[in-house]
Amino acid sequence: MKKSIRARLTKSFMIIIIITVFILEIVLSNVIRNYYYQGLEDALTSQMEYSMSLYSRYYSTLDLDEILLDDVDIFISYDDIQVQLLSLDGEMLMDSLGVFDESPIEASDVNTAKSMEKGLWIGNVAYDKYPVMAVSKTLMNGDEPVAIIRFISSLKETNVILNRINILLIIVGIFVISISGLVSILLSNSIVKPLEEITDMAEKMADGQLKVRSSVDVDDEIGRLSTTLNYMADEILKREEIKNDFISSISHELRTPLTSIKGWAMTLQSGNIRDDDLTLDGLDIIEKESDRLSYMVEELLDFSRFVSGGIDLEKEVFDMNSVLNMMAKQYMPRAKNEEIDFFVETNHNIDRFLGDENRIKQVLINLLDNAFKFTDKGGKIRLSVNKEENFIILKVSDSGIGIPKEDLPHVKEKFYKGKHSQSQSGIGLSICDEIAKLHDGKLEIESEENKGTIAKVILPIKEEVV
Repeated sequence: MKKSIRARLTKSFMIIIIITVFILEIVLSNVIRNYYYQGLEDALTSQMEYSMSLYSRYYSTLDLDEILLDDVDIFISYDDIQVQLLSLDGEMLMDSLGVFDESPIEASDVNTAKSMEKGLWIGNVAYDKYPVMAVSKTLMNGDEPVAIIRFISSLKETNVILNRINILLIIVGIFVISISGLVSILLSNSIVKPLEEITDMAEKMADGQLKVRSSVDVDDEIGRLSTTLNYMADEILKREEIKNDFISSISHELRTPLTSIKGWAMTLQSGNIRDDDLTLDGLDIIEKESDRLSYMVEELLDFSRFVSGGIDLEKEVFDMNSVLNMMAKQYMPRAKNEEIDFFVETNHNIDRFLGDENRIKQVLINLLDNAFKFTDKGGKIRLSVNKEENFIILKVSDSGIGIPKEDLPHVKEKFYKGKHSQSQSGIGLSICDEIAKLHDGKLEIESEENKGTIAKVILPIKEEVV
């Protein structure tokens, strides 16, 4: 992580900063250059306008050749500016520096001046090693153009100032990049260090240290990741505790019938029993305990298949009312024996359902077993089936002890056993929920402590059997 995320973040920040500083340097340099060049251009234009004004006021009646011979000072009275007078064809008439070129001058400022507009040109000349700026305009005598006046100034001093400013901008840019680099490292650390702490915690959790917790407390995605990992650790510990309780509970539940079976087997094997009725009772107990043991093992196998996804439903069309009638016959003797009012309500509007009949029976058996376990003598249990829109609703309600409010959200979880639970494994409702889901339905549990419980299996009706 130290060589990847931190380096990539710092590199990304630095690239953005360098590009930004580089663009700003170019923009500022051009703005400052244009500002100075514009100032020089305005100065040349102002001085040229002044000379043209003098000519217009005092010398416009004279011939240009006479002015060049006797009064040329009106054009060349500027020590730091080169002044040229050109013919309308661009041929040199006068140069304040004494520079003459026999060929016509074809600079862009001169060509622009020929069209009666002010011309500007920046470039290099043969007699100066520094670039120059030239401003040209047509000299008018009334409405008649007589010549082209051209003011030229060296850019030496201006460029020296611009170079100093550019050096200063570069120094400032380097300083900004350096400071920004330090800030980038700090920002990278502020992101990477919490991630390193979370990674270290995750590695400890993977090593089995589930009680470690992240102390990262920031209000962003990293903070939410830290909170999520802490929550995950709590849930793992909780499920680990539930699993241990489950193992302890199932070990106890399996040991009880095994002890009973072994005890009676040893008694019968000893041959000391002379009473045939006692022998039959012993064999009957062995059979019942074996059945109870087989039921628990089968429940565990079912649960394992559901978890691994190894269960395939054997769907076929069957009569749901027949299943409820079978449940009535199966549980009515138990209801009478335990003095519980047990009632089954069928529905003649429901005759066919597409699903796995044996699995639906398994769900109802689990729900009814729970209802009988938690309902005292004199209580009531109801099993009913109804149709609402395109759904069949199987309902098992009882007037038993109910489920505590804190346990209700967890009763369908794997291995969960509430404080009032008498379940042998704590996975019965989990299996019921999985069977309902395999039928594209769901299991809902409603309960209030000391008032009873309602378990609803909501199953969609397939179109082909409607």
